[in-house]
Amino acid sequence: MKRRNFLLALQAGAVALALPKFAHAARRRFSLRYLRPPGSLPEDEFLSACIRCGQCSEVCPNRCIEYFGFENGLASVDTPYIIPREKGCILCMKCGDVCPSGAIRPIERELEPILEGVKMGRAVVDETLCLSFQGKSCGVCYRACPLPDIAITVGMMEQPHVTDQCVGCGLCERSCIQMPQAIRVIPNHD
Repeated sequence: MKRRNFLLALQAGAVALALPKFAHAARRRFSLRYLRPPGSLPEDEFLSACIRCGQCSEVCPNRCIEYFGFENGLASVDTPYIIPREKGCILCMKCGDVCPSGAIRPIERELEPILEGVKMGRAVVDETLCLSFQGKSCGVCYRACPLPDIAITVGMMEQPHVTDQCVGCGLCERSCIQMPQAIRVIPNHD
């Protein structure tokens, strides 16, 4: 029995030593910006309504929806998120169609309903990093946008200008060829 208690105490000590490292890694990992799927309720309502069923990710044809572990806090465990630099949302709107709890509202896949109902975030251009603002025509973000001339327009040398109609899908950020990227989506839940 003493040996068993010793081994349990040893395990508990190892876990206690490892916890600060995991906590530090979690803080570092989710200094990353994340988006909620299109049509998601405001963050607090979303966290209350989401039943963590996984259907939104299963139906996503772009496979951009991931799930939080413990790295973003206990309230977010198993909730869906999107990291735009890894994969943007193609606005297929299928996630809202399958959400059984209403945490992600169904939105028709047409221009007006998407502009009114999708508020994932808004893209912001860093002109000091953007090639087009440095005299080198690029335009990759404009061509990646599913709402060109609505959410993003281009000026001389294909300089991108994000409008207030941007829904924050992240396709522009994903496609940006600069490192670090010159266009980033700022989430609405921040």
